[in-house]
Amino acid sequence: MDWITGMQKAIDYIEENLTEEIDYGKVAAESFSSSYHFQRVFSILCGYTLGEYIRLRRLSLAGAELANGNEKVIDVALKYGYDSPDSFAKAFQKFHGITPSQARADGNNLKSFSRLSIKISLEGGSTMNYRIEEKSPMFLTGFKTHFTGTPYGKEREKQEEELFISTRGKQWFLKGASGGDDAYCVITNIDDNGYDYYYCHQLDNYERQNLFNHNVTGVDFVESLNLETIEIPKTTYVIFETSDTKSPICDYFDLLNLRIKILTEWMPEMGFQLAQGPELAVYHWKPKNERNVQIWLPIEKK
Repeated sequence: MDWITGMQKAIDYIEENLTEEIDYGKVAAESFSSSYHFQRVFSILCGYTLGEYIRLRRLSLAGAELANGNEKVIDVALKYGYDSPDSFAKAFQKFHGITPSQARADGNNLKSFSRLSIKISLEGGSTMNYRIEEKSPMFLTGFKTHFTGTPYGKEREKQEEELFISTRGKQWFLKGASGGDDAYCVITNIDDNGYDYYYCHQLDNYERQNLFNHNVTGVDFVESLNLETIEIPKTTYVIFETSDTKSPICDYFDLLNLRIKILTEWMPEMGFQLAQGPELAVYHWKPKNERNVQIWLPIEKK
């Protein structure tokens, strides 16, 4: 249960310091984990980033103070970390739907974003197939897009589906160039503004080095595909298998639920935490378009 206690302590620390500058490292220390691990776990369990939670809690409290007190707008703005009335007003109106001045005049139309509280429920009793592998550096070739939101929030499902549907030509080209069916989806560069999402295949050295050589490919359109090579550094991964599916697009909620189980059941039990590094979903196609998906999570001993 130490991760539950740690998560609650981290949330309590945030709540006690909402009017101060919050150091993510100190928040993570309250949860007995690294900053990277805590932020990833937080976004998976909650569906929004740590920064978004802090921002929404501050705006919620600011609205209540303006509606119930006599504080000046500028004083409330400064109290909750905004440098100017304009930036505060813009964020305030985006969240509440009214301006700070309107909130002071009539506080009946405000929104509330409630404090998080960890509830304990009976979990476990399930079987998960996994293996731990130290992967050598890998070079993957593909195309990148920037997704908004968190890698595990509702926004990803829609963005991923649109990407898969609208880039069929690129996918077919990469599949032909690699000569294989395995596709790699890479999540990296995660922050409060979103994350980079790559769709890739693993090309052999010759194909990768000559990808833009017209004399080798026989075509002159490869540059227009905006392909790039991404290096996956040497990393220790825990690899979990999902069940086979015939769907051309992954069952997003199956993957989300598996990640949650890995982070809340397997990692605490085995003494691991998430390490710095990209996360991968590896799609293995089988005959008759059936496939399974492997989830690769970078790990380190806690």
